[in-house]
Amino acid sequence: MAPKKDVKAPAKKAEPAPAPAPAPAPEPAPAPAAPAVDLSAVKIEFSADQIDDYREAFGLFDRVGDNKVAYNQIADIMRALGQNPTNKEVNKLLGNPSADDMVSKRVDFDGFLPMLQTIINSPNKAGFEDYVEGLRVFDKEGNGTVMGAELRIVLSTLGEKMTEAEIDALMAGQEDENGCVNYEAFVKHIMSV
Repeated sequence: MAPKKDVKAPAKKAEPAPAPAPAPAPEPAPAPAAPAVDLSAVKIEFSADQIDDYREAFGLFDRVGDNKVAYNQIADIMRALGQNPTNKEVNKLLGNPSADDMVSKRVDFDGFLPMLQTIINSPNKAGFEDYVEGLRVFDKEGNGTVMGAELRIVLSTLGEKMTEAEIDALMAGQEDENGCVNYEAFVKHIMSV
């Protein structure tokens, strides 16, 4: 039997000393948090019937029975009432709460009404560029056009679904000989109607 070799770690070769680490970049100053909306200054402009309807919808989201809902339900209630606030807008209304606060903190109906009024009063922020950017997703060739058939499918299946008659009226004269639609011209057409 051959003698066993002493299994020791091989001697390390001399390595050059590592270069000193560069000084860490100073941390950027945190962006100032958007100020919360002053809900006490919001004037409630709802009719008594609207308030009753909103109270009923609000009550459907009260899972505990204390006439309050969790912060994380506010956006859902607003959407159930026909509004479409972004999560960022709702978080701003709530004072930019933490994730834990979104689950644990609750608001009553009287605290909810000014939030809803603020969302209803906020102008539609979508403009020409927003719509063009949304349609650009479907521009597979990057030439400023989308397939008319694909646009028809999107209009009939996403968001507020349109009927065939509505789509035909909207698309009249928009498709070229290849069945493609110039989406910038299409958006201008829609916004002018």
